[in-house]
Amino acid sequence: MTTTSRAQTPVSLYGFLTPKPGHADELRRLLLDLVEPSRGHGGSLQYHLHEQEDGRFFLYEVWRSQEDLDRHNATPLLRACMDELPNHIEGVPEVYSGEMRSPYPAVTV
Repeated sequence: MTTTSRAQTPVSLYGFLTPKPGHADELRRLLLDLVEPSRGHGGSLQYHLHEQEDGRFFLYEVWRSQEDLDRHNATPLLRACMDELPNHIEGVPEVYSGEMRSPYPAVTV
């Protein structure tokens, strides 16, 4: 009998952040400083930052499992970013998350 482990279901996290007036450069720096370290965290399959024409930032992440995302979210780097984020964004981040339903290509490490 084969069972699918929830621990190995890829999870995506994506959303938009709108900088406060005059804070785009600082928000860009804050978010870019997350990219490479986050890509190095266990279970990170993709981690991308985009800047929209309207000035919003779009983050797209794919993690091997919810447990991997939870470990990433608990890192001092991400916690420090989350503490600083309200100083630079308008409102709250528009964030979405879900289990990936389309097949994800095998990744060799």
